[in-house]
Amino acid sequence: MRNKYLLFLLILFILSGCGVIGNKSSKYEIVYNGEVHSQKKAVEKKEPRPGGPYTIALVTKIEGAPYFNAAKIGALEAGEDLGVNVLFKGPSTSSWEEQEQIIEELIEQRVDCIAVAANDPEKLGTVLQKARDSGIKVITWDADTNPEYRSFYINMVDPEIYGRHLLDTLASEVNEQGSYAITTGSPTAANLNDWIKWIKVHNAEYYPNMELVEIVPTNEDKNKSYLAAKDLIERYPDLKGIIGVSTLNPPGAAYAVKDTGKIGKIKVVGVSTPQLMKTALKDGSAQTATLWSPQKLGYLTVRLAKDLLNGEMPHSGQRIQKIGVIEFDNDVVIMDQPIDFTKENVDQYDF
Repeated sequence: MRNKYLLFLLILFILSGCGVIGNKSSKYEIVYNGEVHSQKKAVEKKEPRPGGPYTIALVTKIEGAPYFNAAKIGALEAGEDLGVNVLFKGPSTSSWEEQEQIIEELIEQRVDCIAVAANDPEKLGTVLQKARDSGIKVITWDADTNPEYRSFYINMVDPEIYGRHLLDTLASEVNEQGSYAITTGSPTAANLNDWIKWIKVHNAEYYPNMELVEIVPTNEDKNKSYLAAKDLIERYPDLKGIIGVSTLNPPGAAYAVKDTGKIGKIKVVGVSTPQLMKTALKDGSAQTATLWSPQKLGYLTVRLAKDLLNGEMPHSGQRIQKIGVIEFDNDVVIMDQPIDFTKENVDQYDF
C-alpha cells in the first residue's frame, strides 16, 4: 500500500509540473504566446543562411512606371534562377512617405533584405535604420540614400559620365548653342540630382554658348511632364532643347513639342525607355533616348542582395551571369554604360 501511495504522489507531481492540472497551464500559455515571445522576436538578429530561401523586397520610386515594370521582369527572373522569393512594391506617387509605409510593412513581414530606390536620400533614414536594427539587410538601387543607411548602392551608370553624356546628346542636336531646360522627376531623388549636377558642370566647361534656363520637377507624373514642357515652350520662345531626366519626361516633352508645332525647332533628349520613345523618335518630336537595361538592373539587384545575405560583398571585375562585369568603388556598384536609342535602332529593343 505504501508503494502505491508513493507512486500516486509521484504521478501527481509530474502532472503538476507539466501544467496539466492546476492553474499553471493558463499562465504558461499567455507568457509563451504573448509578451515574452514578442520581446524575443524584436531583438532577434537575422544571420545569413546560405542556400535560402530568402525573401528579398525591391521598393521602387513609383508603382506602374514602364521603367520599373521592366526592372520587375528582371528581378523575378533572378528570383527564379537563384531560388529566392522576390517582392516588388512601389508607392502610388513619388513620395518618400509612401515608401516609408511600405518599408514598415516589410519590416513587419520579416523579409531578409530590402532594396530601395529612394525618393529622398535622408528622410527614409529612420525607417531604414529600424530595418537594419531588426536584422534586415538594406541596400539601395536606382537612387541612393545617405550611405550610413545601407550596405551598398547599385548604380546603373557612373553619374558623371551619364550627366555629361546627356548634355552631349543635346549639344550635338542644337549645334552647341541656345537655351535649354531640364524636366526632372522627384526634386529630392539623389540619382537625378547627380546627373543634373554633372550636366551643369559639363555646360560650364565645354558649352559656353548654351544656357540652362530652368529645371522643373514633375514627380514622375506623365501628365505633369507634358504640362511642364508645354509651359516651358510657351514661356521661352527661343528655347532650343529640353533634357528629360527620368523616364516619363522625354515622352512628355516630345508630345508638347508636337502639339505646339515645334518639331524640328526644339530638340528633345533624355532618360527613357525605347518603347516609351519609339513613336517620338520616329516622328522627329524627340531625337535621342538614353538608358541602360532596367531588366538587368532588377536582376543584378536581386543577385547582389542574395550574395550579401550569404556574407559576400560585390567587388570590381566581378562577372555576373546575365549581366556582365561590374565595377565596385568603395560602396557603389556601377552596372553598365548608357545605351542611346534613336529612330535608327529603336526597333531593336523591347523594353
